[in-house]
Amino acid sequence: MRTGAQILWECLIGEGVKHVFGYPGGAILPAYDALCGYPEIHHVLVRHEQGATHMADGYARAGGGVGVAMATSGPGATNMVTGIATAMMDSSPIVCITGQVGSKFLGTDAFQETDITGITLPITKHNYLVKRAEDVAPTLRAAFQLARSGRPGPVLVDITKDAQQSSCEFDRSAYIPMALTEGKQNFDADQYATAIDMINASERPVILAGHGVLLSNAMDELREFAERASIPIAMTLLGIGGFPASHPLNLGMMGMHGEAWVNHAIQEADLLLAFGMRFDDRVTGTLKTYAPHAKKIHVEIDPAEINKNVRVDIALLGDVRQVLTRLIPDLAREDRQRWLHYIDELKGDSAVRDIQKLPDSGHLYAAHVIHDLWRETNGNSIVVTDVGQHQMWEAQYYKHEQPRSLITSGGLGTMGFALPAAIGAKFARPEAEIWVIAGDGGFQMTMAELATAAQEELDLNIAVINNGYLGMVRQWQEFFYDRRYSATPLLSPDFAKLAEAFGLLGITARSRNQVAPAIREARQRRGTALINFMVEQEDSVFPMVPSGAALHQMIRRPSPLVETAASEA
Repeated sequence: MRTGAQILWECLIGEGVKHVFGYPGGAILPAYDALCGYPEIHHVLVRHEQGATHMADGYARAGGGVGVAMATSGPGATNMVTGIATAMMDSSPIVCITGQVGSKFLGTDAFQETDITGITLPITKHNYLVKRAEDVAPTLRAAFQLARSGRPGPVLVDITKDAQQSSCEFDRSAYIPMALTEGKQNFDADQYATAIDMINASERPVILAGHGVLLSNAMDELREFAERASIPIAMTLLGIGGFPASHPLNLGMMGMHGEAWVNHAIQEADLLLAFGMRFDDRVTGTLKTYAPHAKKIHVEIDPAEINKNVRVDIALLGDVRQVLTRLIPDLAREDRQRWLHYIDELKGDSAVRDIQKLPDSGHLYAAHVIHDLWRETNGNSIVVTDVGQHQMWEAQYYKHEQPRSLITSGGLGTMGFALPAAIGAKFARPEAEIWVIAGDGGFQMTMAELATAAQEELDLNIAVINNGYLGMVRQWQEFFYDRRYSATPLLSPDFAKLAEAFGLLGITARSRNQVAPAIREARQRRGTALINFMVEQEDSVFPMVPSGAALHQMIRRPSPLVETAASEA
């Protein structure tokens, strides 16, 4: 005989869970009491339930497994909503377990009762309300299977207090994790033959590599495919790391803040090969003028994404790795040097990003910081970013050679993501060097998790890009709102002293010659270190595709083009 609370922990152990990120409360208290009997699981006490979901998310992205977050009912559960939505948008497999009031109180507006399954229905793959101890094990088994199968994503399990307290028979030795089920596969021979003919006949093809390449572990297959057919690769933000940055076929990031030559290549391509990406608006610009001369082949595991935003000529439904494995043997070994040389010419001087060679004018720019961080770490760290200007500069200036080395909120764009997600990543990859890159705005949203890092004695490094503004919003105000900086100037604490208040190392850098020494000091010290980089305030990310503009209509530098682009948008 086991209580539902005991069954909960035994099921998590059966799924191989070693870490749970959570915050206790009344409705989940039976589970926390039972945790005392299961030392196999390390519980990480967060400072806010949103932090728990981001930690579970970072844990999943860094390690490739399923992250687990836990909270009580009512406000504890609702505080998880932003993190759940973040995981849903970025296809990150997490299981969120919430306590709920006793089943006889459901629907009575009892203390701390909230219909969390109703609230999270649109932002989960599925969710469950468990009202009996007998249902705990099969529900958790299904939740984990669903979270990691097909297109991964978040699943929520809400367990009433009486289901945790009551008892039933449970045989731990009989608990077997549910096997993964294959997503829908479309192995139509004619579709594959047509796709091969289109690829082999194309003269100006471009591969669009998305997050699905990493989720399916198709990195080797992508490389073999691209090298065999001599096809250049453009990366989405979440696809970065799926193909080595130093490879000559890697063009760089596409989209709103992508490289100019990448966007031009896409617009001039005669064939786009979309691998595990969803044609979101930040990638395409206005759809009316997107890649007008290109036929399109979409490889995607989620049928809901096919023809959702961009109409395609061929859809190969299935796991990216399996589809590429099927395509590769029939690829012709083409010489597309003329196309590749043309793209090199498009790059021109703008491809030279060695900002290290620029003269030191006394101003510290965020690009300096990120470039120097890349040099000091030899590109070997896991970087977890928040959302904003620094996120785009990281994608431009930190060259990622390894998969799962960039963790960031792409679809939802969640400020406050970086610090808690990095804590989760550190538990998944304790041997890895992990850097947080956050703006002064987003960092303040979840900076309470510094206490979590301190309590867990984590070896973690934090770079706060402090420009005194909500930088990306300020940039839009500069370009399109006549520099009316409404509600974007930002007062911040002394972040270095804040770190010291938690017993952590705090450093402040104000000039270029202080950047590398600060990074070295942080890397040499055990424990969590925070560097407060005081950077130029009114710096902007370039290039930039204005909202509503075509992909090739980029603002490359401050000029009268800003006004023109704004009026066109």
